Amino acid sequence: GFHLSGTVTEPATATEPEMTYKVAISFDRCKITSVTCGCGNKDIFYCAHVVALSLYRIRKPDQVKLRLPISETLFQMNRDQLQKFVQYLITAHHTEVLPTAQKLADEILSSNSEINQVHGAPDPTAGASIDDENCWHLDEEQVREQVKLFLSQGGYYGSGKQLNSMFAKVREMLRMRDSNGARMLTLITEQFMADPRLSLWRQQGTGITEKCRQLWDELGALWVCVVLNPHCKLEEKSCWLRQLRKWGEMDVCPLEDGNYGNELPNITNALTQSSGHSQDSLARPRRTVFTRAIEGCDLHWQDSHLQRIISSDFYVSPSYQREGESLLFNSQGQPLWLEHVPTACARVDALRSHGYPREALRLTVAIINTLRLQQQRQLEIYKHQKKELLQRGATTITNLEGWVGHPLNPIGCLFLTLTEACRLEEENCLEISDTGDSKPPVYQHVPVATGSQDNGESYLSLALEVALMGMGQQRVMPEGLYAQDKVCRNEEQIIARLQDLELDPVLVQTLRKQCILLLEGGPFSGLGEVIHRESVPMHTFAKYLFSALLPHDADLAYKLALRAMRLPVLETTAPSGDVSHPHHLVSVVPSRYPRWFTLGHLESQQCELASTMLTAAKGDMLRLRTVLEAIQKNIHSSSLIFKLAQDAFKIATPADSNSDTTLLNVALELGLQVMRMTLSTLNWRRREMVRWLVTCATEVGVRALVSILQSWYSLFTPTEATSIVAATVMSHNTILRLSLDYPQREELASCARTLALQCAMKDPQNCALSALTLCEKDHIAFETAYQIVIDAASTGMTYTQLFTIARYMEHRGYPLRAFKLASLAMTHLNLAYNQDTHPAINDVLWACALSHSLGKNELAAIIPLVVKSVHCATVLSDILRRCTMTAPGLAGIPGRRNSGKLMSTDKAPLRQLLDATISAYINTTHSRLTHISPRHYGEFIEFLSKARETFLLAQDGHIQFAQFIDNLKQIYKGKKKLMLLVRERFG
Repeated sequence: GFHLSGTVTEPATATEPEMTYKVAISFDRCKITSVTCGCGNKDIFYCAHVVALSLYRIRKPDQVKLRLPISETLFQMNRDQLQKFVQYLITAHHTEVLPTAQKLADEILSSNSEINQVHGAPDPTAGASIDDENCWHLDEEQVREQVKLFLSQGGYYGSGKQLNSMFAKVREMLRMRDSNGARMLTLITEQFMADPRLSLWRQQGTGITEKCRQLWDELGALWVCVVLNPHCKLEEKSCWLRQLRKWGEMDVCPLEDGNYGNELPNITNALTQSSGHSQDSLARPRRTVFTRAIEGCDLHWQDSHLQRIISSDFYVSPSYQREGESLLFNSQGQPLWLEHVPTACARVDALRSHGYPREALRLTVAIINTLRLQQQRQLEIYKHQKKELLQRGATTITNLEGWVGHPLNPIGCLFLTLTEACRLEEENCLEISDTGDSKPPVYQHVPVATGSQDNGESYLSLALEVALMGMGQQRVMPEGLYAQDKVCRNEEQIIARLQDLELDPVLVQTLRKQCILLLEGGPFSGLGEVIHRESVPMHTFAKYLFSALLPHDADLAYKLALRAMRLPVLETTAPSGDVSHPHHLVSVVPSRYPRWFTLGHLESQQCELASTMLTAAKGDMLRLRTVLEAIQKNIHSSSLIFKLAQDAFKIATPADSNSDTTLLNVALELGLQVMRMTLSTLNWRRREMVRWLVTCATEVGVRALVSILQSWYSLFTPTEATSIVAATVMSHNTILRLSLDYPQREELASCARTLALQCAMKDPQNCALSALTLCEKDHIAFETAYQIVIDAASTGMTYTQLFTIARYMEHRGYPLRAFKLASLAMTHLNLAYNQDTHPAINDVLWACALSHSLGKNELAAIIPLVVKSVHCATVLSDILRRCTMTAPGLAGIPGRRNSGKLMSTDKAPLRQLLDATISAYINTTHSRLTHISPRHYGEFIEFLSKARETFLLAQDGHIQFAQFIDNLKQIYKGKKKLMLLVRERFG
């Protein structure tokens, strides 16, 4: 029959009881056309109970009772039996069926009801009629709901993964030639187009998020696949075309390259004439994610040559035709397919996706034979032009459209088609295990089925060859962040696949052959001798090639990696060459660099390639030299060179074995280059870089340290040279680390002192103190440093610097020198009346205490300087108080006699200090009274009390103070409340 029903029992679990479900399935011409199950599970896939019943019927057909359609059985019953049948049926399900039974009875008894106009009655157990559509059951509402839900989660909670698995389901349906594939894709697309974020992104002018972009790309690629179905009906295709056009015309429809406007050639006529140079970017047609699928609707499979290619392994040209040029076959008689490469690959993808793997393989082989022929021809052309191109140092780009990062992923598609044919399927192995980590696939060589002589080629070696050809293709960096990002992503995907291949002798031979071709290649190769300035760099690809070739052909590996180190877009002198690319000629904003959004990533890849070579060349001085030269010539970023220097240092100094001197020297040389590059530019990592360099030089040895000390001026600022470099070199740790003998220690110390004196001359403000410290152990050097400080003191140094050095001198046991420097510092200082918390006050008090301890003469010399520089009454009175408490000259300078008597404030030099202090109090008082507020009155009275103490140190001090107070009362009589307080305290 056409209707299967059964009960499915789900056994009890620890948490759930045993459950029984009623399941009904309709089928028609080997397809399940509808399902219902009591579990009520909503999903786009069948529930477990439907699957269980279907499998039971498939595996045990004899256990399932086969019955006639119910209409046949009813036909055999008489009037009484029919009545009995209906009544029993209603009784068994009276709650559900009774209302329907009553309604049907009413309609049958009414002569003009609709039910009586139709002949016969429906029978769900009988099959559909031959003209009825028949397709697998798909719960459309459920598809809509799920896509809507996943989109609303914006790529979070694994929704991106869920959507990708829906896309995979579509691909699976296409492979099984299930007509629901296109239907399901339509439902998904409708929900994608209805995503409310699209209009939001468009209004804000922001791009679609990265995760979402990738989903849209897959959607576009799937539509290309659908419309290229080699066996679809014309009406289906025109229906899809209408839909695709409708979506493409909506203003929220995402664009192919993620930004607005792009000039990628049309899928059907790739090589547009290059006459349209003046074409403005605005005139370019808008290309949406559906444009390629719309263009794909124009492609057909009727070409007889194409039909012969895909239908036979033995399609070759007759041997007598193999002499001249042919567009259909190569010289071995193998068929060629000369279509725009991404388009031809889209055909392969379509064949593969629609369940035609053999046909897909045949077309792939024809495409690869075509690519080989083109590679050969371009090589021949290049050999004729080589001299001229090398002189010009530039080249044209022959490939308008890069294959890596292309929306149709042509290289990935050919690679997959070929490797799938070579895959060793393990027993019970699913693509990906539940944990999500897929085991790397295992491949075997499968010989290429061909009609010509056996050339020993396998599909696996072809897969490697085409991947290398595609990755090595010279191509211009596309416009826009998204397209550029996609180039990097696609390259990484292809390399990840290549790394799954175990390189046996056959594959190594393919690898070497292709690498040599790429190195010799002219404009078609990104690894050729001359490339265009805006060519996509080959660093990531070259890093893979280098590692793969190294064990088999080291010379070729290095030659290739060194060639790939260049990054011409950053070279100022690189001639621009000629690009048959309208948008590179008519640039709206003329700029030095085109807008390379991924430049940071590309530079770090260049650095990775260099690092890989350095690691491999460890111990080989000659190779290291050439790698070093390539780094110095091609890498322009100081932070990347620093990273390389650090990498080299790490590899050169393993924890468990001896250092490698060859690589250590490279690390040092790179470090020195970084020092020179960043000497005059600001770099936030500069201190770290300088410290690292000293560490590296210490590892290299004493000669390296002597060298950086002697050439400091080309590497460091004077401050860095004294405070970091020389100080570290002279530290106890360094001496121990190097286990130096006495002459070596002396040599280092002498270099450090010379450096210190040179730095002190060049920048006394910042280096004088470090220079003195470094020269402590050498009398002559120390004297020289001191003289430099004295000479610079009058012009170039601040009082803070001088005070600091003066205190250092006192600490070292040079009190008279300290006094001299302190006196010089005083001449630079100016303390106003209200600066009673100035940071220099401690220095002034210290300087006066030092002078006082040296004796009367020194005190007499410093007081005039203090009086001239300090106008703050409280500071002056503090100095005065300290000078009168003890006798001067307690420092006990040898050869001096001190009287040991306290000094009087009536006589010089303290008299001058006392007068200055009293006058400072008077001036300060007047200054404070001009803008005093009542809340400061109490504080002011205390200030006057302090003033009185100072006045009283003078012989006629009490008279002076009384006059001063009378004066205040007279001048400020308007401030009645304040004057009242003054009277209360001072009479």
